[in-house]
Amino acid sequence: MATMRKKLTVAMLTTAIGLSLVGCGSGDTTPKAAEKSSPNSAASAAPASTKPVKLRIMWWGSQPRHDATLKILDLYTKNHPNITFEPEYSGFDGYIDKLTTQAAAKNAPDVIQMDAAWLADWNARGQLADLSSINVSDIDPNLVEAGKYKGKETAVPLGGNAWGLIYDKGSLDKLGIQLPKEGITWDGFFKLAKDIKAKLDKDHYVIGDFARNRDMYTSYQLSKGKGYPVTPDGKFNFDKDTWLEWQKMADQFRQEGIIPPADVSVSDVDLDPKQDLMLTGKVIFKAAHAAQASSWDSLKPGSIGVYAMPKDKEGGSWLKATFFFSVSQDSQNKEEAKKFIDWFINSPEAGEISGTTRGVPVSNKILAQLQPKFSAADKLTTDMISMASQGAQQFNPGAKGWNNFDTKDYKAITESIMFGKMKIDQGFDELKKKAAEYEK
Repeated sequence: MATMRKKLTVAMLTTAIGLSLVGCGSGDTTPKAAEKSSPNSAASAAPASTKPVKLRIMWWGSQPRHDATLKILDLYTKNHPNITFEPEYSGFDGYIDKLTTQAAAKNAPDVIQMDAAWLADWNARGQLADLSSINVSDIDPNLVEAGKYKGKETAVPLGGNAWGLIYDKGSLDKLGIQLPKEGITWDGFFKLAKDIKAKLDKDHYVIGDFARNRDMYTSYQLSKGKGYPVTPDGKFNFDKDTWLEWQKMADQFRQEGIIPPADVSVSDVDLDPKQDLMLTGKVIFKAAHAAQASSWDSLKPGSIGVYAMPKDKEGGSWLKATFFFSVSQDSQNKEEAKKFIDWFINSPEAGEISGTTRGVPVSNKILAQLQPKFSAADKLTTDMISMASQGAQQFNPGAKGWNNFDTKDYKAITESIMFGKMKIDQGFDELKKKAAEYEK
């Protein structure tokens, strides 16, 4: 597992920055050549059928991703008139709950956008179909490996991604503040936050409330050299002193107005034009994935900046595949679903439409084709990946059975602390007690 994650990190760096793409993508990248399938391709696995098929497909994302995906589905139907789609899409909140309910009723969509953290559970329950026939020859083998379970490909990666910070560049420019090009330490970042707050109005804040953001805490603990809070094999590894320090700092910052009051923080909805605190000008910094940067830019054009997560003894960022497409084991249209995924990742036309809405394109040829055409918003994604790659940590895909720990238990405990209903020390005890229910 550790070796695979290390390989994945190196692969993501290579793919994202484009360091070895000339060799990988130097062949004919015209649509005709790029869409040729290998003998192992799902697209060539069977003769074309004219039988009408409706594929249900489900994904989460922002409006730019929704718009791009719908255009891609229309293009596929234009090229394959017997295939139509029933799309189901939403924001991230509530996505996995809905999908899990559908799967339990054996009514999951045919094609499913999956996060790495869910794959262990879904594979263990036998809910994902074998996708080994899909042509992944132009994807780095280490990325492909991330979607395998017991030697079988059950999830195909869709793009490259990184974890870091986004910020309101316009606000920093107005304040005359520039971030260090070589990155910043946590101590430096928190000092900067205090300096910025001194220049802001009372109801404007520097950082989105990090108390309940488990991924941001993970960055903090990793950078201290303490490892992942939950190990890849599902063991509780929250460092008590580090977590208490983190929560006490958040409480102090809340009192000082560096982060918003609890009631304001819980109203924050990423990429909602009316509720996203950065889009509405209430906060300057938020934690985010690189694949989301262009979506924020589309809602606040030209004002979004990207940055690596602060560091300490070690780096605080990591590289990963954005997410995956899988096919439900209960699908009655598995072969057509596989053909669609094959086309989705290998078609230059689909790549042109998708751009970086799912992160850096996973196909080396498609990335080489698109890089010269990247917009300023697209470059935000590649810039964050490049910044995050310096000292990036090995990616932890998550442990089997821990999904609800983050989305429900951790959130509930930290919000209780934020609202003063629970003391910080008590919160750690509750955290450890809850984690015991997930440890195997």
